[in-house]
Amino acid sequence: MENKMATYIRLTDYKSSDEKEQEFFNPENRYKAKQEDFSNIPGNYIAYWLSDTVINHFSKNIFLGNEVITREGMATADNDRFLRYWNEANFNDIGFNLQTIDEANKSHKRWFPYNKGGEFRKWYGNNEYLVDWQNDGYGVKNNIDQKTGRLRSHNYNGEFAFQKGMTWAALSSSKISVRFSNYGFMFDSKGAMGFSDKNIEYFIALINSCVGMKFLEILAPTVDFKVGDIIKIPLIKHKEEIINTIVKTNISIAKQEWDSREISWDFTKNELIKHKNDSKIETAYSNYCDYWREKFNTLHQNEEELNKLFIDIYELQDELTPDVELKDITILKNETKIIDNELVFQADEIMKQFISYGVGVMFGRYSLDSDGLLIANIGQEVPPSTTFEIDDDNVIPVLEDDYFKDDIASRFVQFVKATFGEEDLSENIRFIENSLGTTLRKYFVKGFYEDHLKRYKKRPIYWMVASPKKGFMSLIYMHRYEADTFARVRNSYLTEYIAKLEAHKETLTLTTSSDTASNADKKSADKQMKAIDAKLKEIIEFDRDKMMHFAQNPTEIDLDDGVKVNYCKFRDILYPITGLCK
Repeated sequence: MENKMATYIRLTDYKSSDEKEQEFFNPENRYKAKQEDFSNIPGNYIAYWLSDTVINHFSKNIFLGNEVITREGMATADNDRFLRYWNEANFNDIGFNLQTIDEANKSHKRWFPYNKGGEFRKWYGNNEYLVDWQNDGYGVKNNIDQKTGRLRSHNYNGEFAFQKGMTWAALSSSKISVRFSNYGFMFDSKGAMGFSDKNIEYFIALINSCVGMKFLEILAPTVDFKVGDIIKIPLIKHKEEIINTIVKTNISIAKQEWDSREISWDFTKNELIKHKNDSKIETAYSNYCDYWREKFNTLHQNEEELNKLFIDIYELQDELTPDVELKDITILKNETKIIDNELVFQADEIMKQFISYGVGVMFGRYSLDSDGLLIANIGQEVPPSTTFEIDDDNVIPVLEDDYFKDDIASRFVQFVKATFGEEDLSENIRFIENSLGTTLRKYFVKGFYEDHLKRYKKRPIYWMVASPKKGFMSLIYMHRYEADTFARVRNSYLTEYIAKLEAHKETLTLTTSSDTASNADKKSADKQMKAIDAKLKEIIEFDRDKMMHFAQNPTEIDLDDGVKVNYCKFRDILYPITGLCK
C-alpha cells in the first residue's frame, strides 16, 4: 500500500472548546506526516508534529540504552516499617559509602541510604531516606502478606545495589530532573537509577538538557519517566570532555548547596559562621548572599551552555533555544525567590537556619568546636567541656517570659555572643529580629517549632512538650532521650514554673493593694493577674491530667521504630503534629 501523506491538526495546547474551535483553521496548527515516520519512533508514537531532524535521530537506532543500563527500584510494600528519614535513626547504625552488598552485610549496620525520587532537583541532592537492610534485607525479603501468604516486597536492586550512577523521580509535575548518585545507595521504585561503565556525567547532562526533555515529551508524554523511556533517548556523543567538565561543576555546586543545610548528613556548620569575617551578622549575611549569588549564576550559565551544546550536537537550532528560566535552577529554593527575574535572598529563612543550628549547639547535636554531628545516638555521653556549654539536662524551656537560666531565648543570645562576640551583640540581635519581623522570644514561642516541623518534614528531632494552650512549653532532643526525661521536665520545670507564676501573682497582689501605686499600675497588675490565673489553671490541669502520668511512668523508646511511633507514644503531652498520630 502506498504510504500517503496525512494531515493532522494539533489543538492540545488550547484548553477551552472555544479556543480549539477558533484555532482549528489556523494553518500553524496543521502538520503533514507519513505513517512510516512513526515506525522510526520507539513505541510507534503518532508524533506527527515532529520535524524531519528529530525523526532522523530516532531512525538511526542509536539510543541511550546502548551505553546505559536502567533499573526500576525496590518496592518494600511497607514503607512505614522499612524506611526512615536519616535523622530519625541512631547515626552509628547507618552504613554510608559502601560499594557492595557484601560490604553492607559485613558492616553489621541496619540502615542504608535510599534513593526515593523526591522534589524537582537537578545534579545532586534529595538524599533523605534510609532503608532497613540489616542482614541482607531479611525483614524486607520476608515481608509476607498474612492473609494470602504471598511475598509483598519485590525487586531488591540485585547487583546494582550500592553502585554509583544517576537517579530521578519517576513521576514529575512537568520536567525530569536527574541527579548524580554516588556509591552507597539502594533505590526505590519511585527513585529509579541508571548505570554505565562510561562517564555518567554526559548522560545526566543530556537528559537534564532541553534536548533530552524534547525527546521525553514524545517518549513519556504523561511525565511518568519510566526506565524504558529513558533508554530510548537518541544518543549522539560529541564534545564529551567539555560537557563532562561542566557537569562536574554543576554536581559540585549542587552538592555544596545541599550540604549547606542541616537536613544533609554531610552538613558541617551553619553558613553564616562559614562566611563570617568580622563581628557582625549583617556582614556574614552579605557575604553569604554574594557567594551563593555567584554559585547560582554559574549554575544558570552552565545549564544554558549545556543546552546550547546539545542543541548544536543534535542540530535543533530551529526548534529549541538554550534559555533556562531562573525559576528552573534548582538550588536555593528555600533561601531565595525570583522576583521580576531577579534572585532575591530571604533574610528571614537564612536567620531561621542560623537559629536552628544554634538550638542544635545548645543540645549538643552540633558543636562550635568541630564540624558535623556531635551527639546523634541514644545513650551517647555528653562531652564534659565545649566552647558553648551543652544543656545539661536535655530540657530547654520555651516560655513567654524569662523564668529560667536556660530559657531558650536567653541561651540563644549567649550563642550569638559565642559565635560573633560581645562587641556588636545588640546590633546582631537587632539584625536577626528585623530579619524575622518579630522578637526572638516571640519567634521561639510562636514560630520556631512550626518551622522545625517543616524543615524535618513532620519527623522532628526536637520534641516540644506543650500544654494544650501552649501556656507551658519546653524542648527536648530525641537523640538524648532517657526514660526519666519527662519526669525531669515536670519536676525541674513545670512544677517550678507553676511556683514562679504563683510568686509573681503574689507580687502583683501587693501592687493592687498598695496605697502608693498609681491607678495605671494597679490596672496593669490586675490585668496581669487575670492572665496568670488563666495560665495557672491550664498548666495545673495539664500537669494533673497528662504530665504527671508520663513523669511517674518512665518509658523507653527505640529510635529504629521511627519518630512516628515514638512521638505518638507521648501525643498527650507533645505539640500536636497534623496527620502524624492517627
